[in-house]
Amino acid sequence: MTSNKNTIYFVDVTNRDGVQTSRLGLAKLQKTIINIMLDDMGISQSEFGFPTTKHELNYLNGNLELVDRGVITKTKLSGWMRAIASDVKKAFKNVPKLQYINLSQSTSEQMIRGKYQGKKNKKDILNQTCDAINEAIAQGAKIIGVNAEDASRSDLEYLIEYAKECKRYGAARFRYCDTLGYDDPQTAYERIFQIAKEAQMDVEMHFHNDLGMATACSVMGAKAAIDAGVDAWINTAINGMGERAGNADLVSCILAIEKSSGFKGRYKLDPQIDISKAWRLAKYTSYAFGVPIPMNQVAVGDNAFAHESGIHADGALKDRRNYELYDYEELGKGEPEIIETGRMITVGEYSGIKGFRNVYQNLELEFNDEDEARNILELVRYANVHTQKPLTDSELKFIYYYPNIAAKIMTVEPYYKPHGALKERIEKVDNVVEGSKIV
Repeated sequence: MTSNKNTIYFVDVTNRDGVQTSRLGLAKLQKTIINIMLDDMGISQSEFGFPTTKHELNYLNGNLELVDRGVITKTKLSGWMRAIASDVKKAFKNVPKLQYINLSQSTSEQMIRGKYQGKKNKKDILNQTCDAINEAIAQGAKIIGVNAEDASRSDLEYLIEYAKECKRYGAARFRYCDTLGYDDPQTAYERIFQIAKEAQMDVEMHFHNDLGMATACSVMGAKAAIDAGVDAWINTAINGMGERAGNADLVSCILAIEKSSGFKGRYKLDPQIDISKAWRLAKYTSYAFGVPIPMNQVAVGDNAFAHESGIHADGALKDRRNYELYDYEELGKGEPEIIETGRMITVGEYSGIKGFRNVYQNLELEFNDEDEARNILELVRYANVHTQKPLTDSELKFIYYYPNIAAKIMTVEPYYKPHGALKERIEKVDNVVEGSKIV
């Protein structure tokens, strides 16, 4: 049985690992809206991007401005980077207001052998990680997490040593990364329990779904951390997005802890989580990625509360608890969806002022003068180019209330400046070969 003081928290990685889904991605405006929605839902942390990547910088700095302005208040925004001191230094130079970071390092024999090709050993990468922690502390990092990539295939004794040493240098959390989705729930529990017990350090669970067990492994890993006497932090992605088969699904993990027989009433969930915001978040993320929610998706799929069999339908109508473990209203579902069947006015990259004003009037938002309206119109046009989708009400409202930040996050800087051999080629008069064909 767990102590009442230990709590299960969530770190959503949609805006970091989720956008690494092959052939998909999110515009910076969409990532921003997701951060705001995660905050509205009370999710403790969002791993919002890569502070060493140039095209992320305006987005990252803009979102931290939203923190300063009190728009994002509950969700801590954390950056991901390699556990290399130079990367840490670069990250804080690029994003000065960064406070929460995760340092990633490969720890398995396979990864060390396959990536470093004999140039580094276990001791080397541990020292490298500790140097990165030192740099992060020097830069003013508030919370430092250390990530053991491919932890499920790493030597357990080495993981314990790694966690202990990183803790000694100042890291607050150890992230157990099941990078290939290799673990099963029992193994996950046993390994994470040992690490948490020995290191007495908060543990993050990062499970992939290659074998269809990401949610099960995540909740069992959380149980292990709590049973060992530390806080647990489950890494999730909205709708289970992520590399290959995806990450553990946010809503599934929350409900497993709140509703399953072995967890309900026994393990403490982060009290600021508001599950009633789940449907809205899942729906927006589905739209942003352009990936429909599977009809049988836990809680938010179209069939999650659908009954067709006579016995089931009769039983559910008599008492919903006969065939429903929880209520659809808890997820924020049940409101009718209104679909325009007559004239519809939308805004996009070629919209004019009259149609634009009509859309904002329907949102009950007004402009002080014509100049203000036309300025916002230009931002809305740009946003449509940026997302390549019709803008949602949330996106339109964000642009209206925070135009300067919207402009910043949708702008990629600095402009790429060629150098070296490429610069020389561009500067040559004959840089385009006559007759060259692109297609």
